[in-house]
This record gives sequence, structure tokens and C-alpha cells, in this order.
Amino acid sequence: MTILLFTVLTLCALGILAAVVLYFVAQKFKVEEDPRIDEVEKMLPCANCGGCGFAGCRNMAEALVKRDDISELYCPAAGAEVMKCIADFLGKAAPVKEPRVATVRCGGTCEKRPRTNAFDGAKSCAVASSLYAGETGCAYGCLGYGDCVTACKFDAIHINPATGLAEVDAEKCTSCGACVTACPKGIIELRKKWPKQRAIFVSCVSKDKGAVVMKACKAGCIGCGKCAKVCEFGAITVENNVAYIDSDKCRLCRKCVNECPTGSITMIGLAPLPKEPKVAPAPKTEAPKAEPKAEVAPATEKLEK
Repeated sequence: MTILLFTVLTLCALGILAAVVLYFVAQKFKVEEDPRIDEVEKMLPCANCGGCGFAGCRNMAEALVKRDDISELYCPAAGAEVMKCIADFLGKAAPVKEPRVATVRCGGTCEKRPRTNAFDGAKSCAVASSLYAGETGCAYGCLGYGDCVTACKFDAIHINPATGLAEVDAEKCTSCGACVTACPKGIIELRKKWPKQRAIFVSCVSKDKGAVVMKACKAGCIGCGKCAKVCEFGAITVENNVAYIDSDKCRLCRKCVNECPTGSITMIGLAPLPKEPKVAPAPKTEAPKAEPKAEVAPATEKLEK
């Protein structure tokens, strides 16, 4: 009994001694943390989506507090209003950025882009893209397996079963960029967010030539350049057989929509411009031909002897 009691007391004494040593070591080497980091983290959405470029909201909060210039730091999930509140709390200038929205640049629906085969593997865009071009004749279009849907933490993107394409809910989209990273085909882009969800963009990223594109998809861009010729703002360029509309330069004039022969330019939230009737060329009027002059026989004079 004495031995047992002695053992218990010894272990208690060692435990207390170890606790005292650890306490003094912790006090000696503790790292002082700015209490504002916790407050800033509470202001952020805590989605840990990575749209700001950091691994999580805690890292973003630390950067906002520690850096003097936060103009390059922006949380797309929080938005401009939250960033302004954080900047006011820290006494710094708020970063100003135009709102963006994820845009799926593919118009190859099941009707316009018929399937030529069936993929029997894992229903993942990343897996299918690493194995072959896809179930259609277009190697650039949306595969429709939903990797972007899985990556989105805000329930802002879904696969439409009728079209087989990914569709973005602009109201829920925070432009975090997770879907952009998840898409192996690179057809999702963060573009300027216009009021009332308006938008004009080319729903095609195919770099194939026109004849190949039209054989695979009836809504593809053939790179004819008609849209670029009518754009007065220099917003449209044609490279690698496909047109691209710069959302920062576009003024939504809609002239390019009427010029596109394949309908690959998508217009959302806008009424189409009335198409100007094609005037038939006036028939050429030929000048009346001059009548040939009658030949007059030379007069012969009779000489009288």
C-alpha cells in the first residue's frame, strides 16, 4: 500500500513539474497575433473557395491585416461592399474591381452537336478529357459530366439535362473561379457582369477550320470575321479560326449578333436588333447601242468629152 501511494504521488509531482515547465516555455516562445485578424476573418464569407488566391479565409485575413497596400487583395465571394467594410475597419484603401461572372462558352447542345459515341468510363470531365476527345465530333466542347458543379461551393452552376451543357446562375455566382480551374476544356471564363444579367459572347472555343466545325456542331464559330468587321469598338478579334469578344471593350451594340452566319454569338437579356432587309442590286442598264452608219458609195463624176 505504501509503494502504491508513493508511486501515485511521484507521478503527480512529475505531472505538475512538467506542466510548470511547459507553461514557462509557452510564455517564452509564444507568438503575439493581431486580434484584428479574427475580426476580419469573421467579416469574410469563410467559404475557403480559393478565389482570392489564398488557401483559406484565415490566410486572406492575415494578408489584409499585415499588408499596408491591399489594392491587390480581393475576395470575389465577399464582393465590393464587404471589402469596403474591411478596408474601413483597417483604415486602408479598399480595392476596387468590377464584378465578374462565370460564363460557359459553348453552345453545342444535344440538338446542334449530335453524339457519335458513348463514354462508358467514370463520369468525370477530367477523366474523359485525359482519355479522348469526347462523345461528339467536337474536341473543344463541354463534356457535361459536372466537374464544375462539384467544384462550386455556392450551388451556382448545374448541368442542364435538356442541352447537356453547364449553366451558371448569375445571381449565385461569386466569380471565385473554382469552375474555371475545374474545367479541363477551358470553356468557362470570368467575364464582366453587366446590369440585369446582360451579356454577349461567342459560345465556341473550337480552333478547327470552318468546314470541320460545321460538320461537328451547327452552332460553332467558323472564324469568318464578319462580326469583327462591324464592331466599332475593337472588342472582337479572330485568332486560330475562332472569334473572341472582349467583355471589357464590348458595349452591347448587338451588331455582331446579326452578322454571325452560324448563330454562335450568344445574347442574354437583350432584344435582338431588327435585321436590315437585303436590297437586291439594281439591274445594270446598258447604254443604247449606236446604229451603224450606212455606207455611201463614192460619187463618180462623168466627164463629158
